[in-house]
Amino acid sequence: MDEPLYPIAVLIDELKNDDIQLRLNSIRRLSTIARALGEERTRKELIPFLSENNDDDDEVLLAMAEELGVFVPYVGGVEHAHVLLPPLETLCTVEETCVRDKAAESLCRIGSQMRETDLTDYFIPLVKRLAAGEWFTARVSSCGLFHIAYSSAPDMLKTELRSIYNQLCQDDMPMVRRSAATNLGKFAATVEPTHLKTDVMAMFEDLTQDDQDSVRLLAVEGCAALGKLLEPQDCVAHILPVIVNFSQDKSWRVRYMVANQLYELCEAVGPEPTRTDLVPAYVRLLRDNEAEVRIAAAGKVTKFCRILSPELAIQHILPCVKDLSSDSSQHVRSALASVIMGMAPVLGKDSTIEQLLPIFLSLLKDEFPDVRLNIISKLDQVNQVIGIDLLSQSLLPAIVELAEDRHWRVRLAIIEYIPLLASQLGVGFFDDKLGALCMQWLQDKVYSIRDAAANNVKRLAEEFGPEWAMQHIVPQVLEMMNNSHYLYRMTILHAISLLAPVMGSEITCTKLLPVVITASKDRVPNIKFNVAKVLQSLVPIVDQSVVEKTIRPCLVELNEDPDVDVRFFANQALRSIDHVMMSS
Repeated sequence: MDEPLYPIAVLIDELKNDDIQLRLNSIRRLSTIARALGEERTRKELIPFLSENNDDDDEVLLAMAEELGVFVPYVGGVEHAHVLLPPLETLCTVEETCVRDKAAESLCRIGSQMRETDLTDYFIPLVKRLAAGEWFTARVSSCGLFHIAYSSAPDMLKTELRSIYNQLCQDDMPMVRRSAATNLGKFAATVEPTHLKTDVMAMFEDLTQDDQDSVRLLAVEGCAALGKLLEPQDCVAHILPVIVNFSQDKSWRVRYMVANQLYELCEAVGPEPTRTDLVPAYVRLLRDNEAEVRIAAAGKVTKFCRILSPELAIQHILPCVKDLSSDSSQHVRSALASVIMGMAPVLGKDSTIEQLLPIFLSLLKDEFPDVRLNIISKLDQVNQVIGIDLLSQSLLPAIVELAEDRHWRVRLAIIEYIPLLASQLGVGFFDDKLGALCMQWLQDKVYSIRDAAANNVKRLAEEFGPEWAMQHIVPQVLEMMNNSHYLYRMTILHAISLLAPVMGSEITCTKLLPVVITASKDRVPNIKFNVAKVLQSLVPIVDQSVVEKTIRPCLVELNEDPDVDVRFFANQALRSIDHVMMSS
């Protein structure tokens, strides 16, 4: 054991110290102290001391709640686990939420290891005490413990526990009802099917009619969890009407939760009720007057369509999608753009061409850059459905327009998509339409675009092969080395270093290397030290003789340059050549 054995007296002193850091450190060392004391003294001295320790600093209490959750081995294993309950019970009643949550989490962890008899003797009474607590914090914490207590309770106690939970669902304090709503799904999962339909559903109905929207929206979250526990016919009878009502709730936050959860419920209720009840509810949400609700609903449009038949999707959902594509809120259009491409495989080729393509085009021309971005990044999903010819005829003009977009992030997204487009369109098509654009990007005003353009040139050379690159890329790239602005010359050096491995030794020696050597005479130091870096990267590609005849003399010259950075990189490159020579 690394740490010194801590006597309990020192711990007590530290835990009463004014310095919070000392108190925190000693709490975090509890396991070491417990090992030093041994199991019996830990039970008899350390845990009672912690129970009485009424520190008022939340950070210390949080650390204590966390430590106690893993303390079962230090008090003598599962048969003594119950001694850990009193200090955690105290922590469940404090004001600070995160301390209570951590204490409840630790109680659940300990409770799930306890023997059944101990649960009945110690854990269930604790849950009952908290649930009857005078202060609301205790009652809030108790809701999260029922699912541990219930499964091993004898029948008499089970009835009592259900009745207590029911009272918590009707508590005067909204915070308690919120906690009851949050934990209902976990509790319901442990309740027997017969009581699930009666008692638990009664609690659920109370919560769904709560006057506080914060309670109702947590009840919505429980819908999907409860729906999975019930048989489909019970789900249709009990959960479906609630969800349909919630989709028209007066609070937009509740409707927002419904929009997020709805597609999960479709699986629980089955196809027929989905068609008759959930589709109209979803359509209402897509047309909601609150933008946040429309955003949530639009973001789930593809998932929802996957559950429906294509006919239903075309009949009910598509008209809403058309409206959303020209929604007044840019965030709604953006949410739609990020998922709408996924509808193409669901609807099939003909419907995509007829119905979806016009929507894609309108979103591609949207004034808000994020909307355009979201469409571009998912184009391949549509390509799989309608084929490249149609895609290129309808969407390519829009892509060319976006390649000159005033927002650099949109230009960047297009560049990253170009190699994929190139592989799908083939050489001939690419040369006509996109070749000039790729060169234009190398001289963009934004560095990220120039950097991406250099990578793009390399990926195109990989895609179409060195001969094609030699004809269509290399001459134009090398021509740009004459640009009067040094930043553009630097981009070309970067492009050369990326192209060289793809083009192979011969082209590198005859075409690329001479340009780099010429650049070593540039008047700008930044260019010269980049030349040194590029030359270092070319060493493994070209023959040894070229290194000795051409590269080394150039680097030796740069190594005498007046600029300190140029000398540094030239020296680094020379050392790397020597290293390669020695290893070969």
